[in-house]
Amino acid sequence: QVQLVESGGGLVQPGGSLRLSCAASGNIFSIYAMGWYRQAPGKQRELVAGITGGGRTNYADSVKGRFTISRDSAKNTVYLQMNSLKPEDTAVYYCNADIKTMNGPRGGYWGQGTQVTVSS
Repeated sequence: QVQLVESGGGLVQPGGSLRLSCAASGNIFSIYAMGWYRQAPGKQRELVAGITGGGRTNYADSVKGRFTISRDSAKNTVYLQMNSLKPEDTAVYYCNADIKTMNGPRGGYWGQGTQVTVSS
């Protein structure tokens, strides 16, 4: 049993910043990767940023240079620092984790989503 709990979403003006957090808890043996996805109305869910257990990161081209993903392995927590926010960043942001549980197979888990709105 695994849960992902997100925080940090909200309303921000263009050019502003937000930091999202996602903490994984439960019957965790190992976390292979964590990341952030987003989905705007009428659009496909897309990968924003990911980080592997070995520390490799990747970003969508649209956020490179503006967003930074990081993790605190001891707390099973991933962060997304979002700077220079644009209206196009408005979406529901979802935390995702690739997890091996103590008694089950490796698989993917999702947070409930948190709304980020960038508007004047």
